[in-house]
Amino acid sequence: MEIIKTNIQGLLIIEPKVFGDSRGYFFESFNAREFREKAGLDINFVQDNESVSSYGVMRGLHFQKPPYTQSKLVRCVKGRVLDVAVDIRKGSPTYGQHIAVELTEENHRQCFIPKGFAHGFAVLSETAVFQYKCDNFYAPQADGGISILDSSLGIDWRISADKAVLSDKDLRHPLLKDFETPFAY
Repeated sequence: MEIIKTNIQGLLIIEPKVFGDSRGYFFESFNAREFREKAGLDINFVQDNESVSSYGVMRGLHFQKPPYTQSKLVRCVKGRVLDVAVDIRKGSPTYGQHIAVELTEENHRQCFIPKGFAHGFAVLSETAVFQYKCDNFYAPQADGGISILDSSLGIDWRISADKAVLSDKDLRHPLLKDFETPFAY
C-alpha cells in the first residue's frame, strides 16, 4: 500500500498494491498495521457504509459535529466518482481549501479523510457504488454540512448544473462564509 500525502495536512490518498492475473485481481482495501506503520494512524473503524448513485448525483459536503466526529476511508468499488474533502478546521493554514481525487473501480484509489473536514462526491459514471469506513458511529443529531454549490470553494465537480442531482437536505447547507465551524486545528 502506498500512502500519498496531499497539500492539506491529514488528507491522504491510498493506493493499494493490486495483484492481478487472468482470474481477476486481489488487494487489501484496509490493513491496520500498514496504516499505523506507513501513515502513523492508529484507527479503529466501527461502521461501514455503502451508497449507490446514478450519473450527476452529488452528495455532500457532509460532516459529523463533535463529539460525534468521524474520520473516513472512502473508495469507489463500481463506476467513477470525483471525491472532495474541504478543510473546515478553524485556524488551519488550509482552511476552506480542498482536494479532489477521482476514485474509480479501475484505479482502486482510496482517500482518508480525518475529522475536521467536510466530505462529498459527484458521480461521473452511469452508476457508482461508493463505500466508506468510519471510526465513529453515525449520529443524526450531529449532521452538518457546507453547500456543495459554494462557488467560493473553487471546486470543479465536472458535472454541468443542469445534470446535477442533489437532495433537498444538501441544497439547504450554508455557504462556507456563513458557517461557524465546530472544529479546531
